[in-house]
Amino acid sequence: MDLETFLNGLNSGRPVKGGGEVHQFMHGVSQEALKITAEINSGYHTPEELRALFSRLTGQPVDESFGMFPPFYTDCGKNIHVGKNVFLNMGCKLQDQGGIFIGDGALIGHNVVLATLNHVMSPKDRSSMVPAPIRIGKNVWIGANATVLPGVTIGDGAIVAAGAVVTKDVPENTVVGGVPAKVIRTISEEDEA
Repeated sequence: MDLETFLNGLNSGRPVKGGGEVHQFMHGVSQEALKITAEINSGYHTPEELRALFSRLTGQPVDESFGMFPPFYTDCGKNIHVGKNVFLNMGCKLQDQGGIFIGDGALIGHNVVLATLNHVMSPKDRSSMVPAPIRIGKNVWIGANATVLPGVTIGDGAIVAAGAVVTKDVPENTVVGGVPAKVIRTISEEDEA
């Protein structure tokens, strides 16, 4: 199996059989991700060095406007896609096997968790997983300690409140919060800080 076949399988949404070929390949990809994230998280790196390390982690170049404050964690890395002017704050954890797509201008707060895998419900097959992508629109702000679950799309301009657990799609230009997250209000261009 090669990386392209692996990613195509994950992006198809088909379950990943515990102990199967895709699952075994996933372990190899994880080892590379752990090595690169250890490098990201060790010592000081200039913004340019962090962009180079993040590009190596994802296997694709990131825009010079991309920024992050380590530490940063992922167990795959190869299915993270970021736009321009994206910022990841300290402690973010991205489980990206199912695909994470972050739009231009998105701000991801401290200790945010983006999880794209669920284990299957059957106890007999619990090691098998079902991937589902997370899509974060343009100019989204995700507050500290929020968790976004597999298959969620967050619309352009939305805000996810600190500590929220997002289990369903978030409409554009809304604020969601709580556990599970619910719409709190709508945002207009006239809203100010």
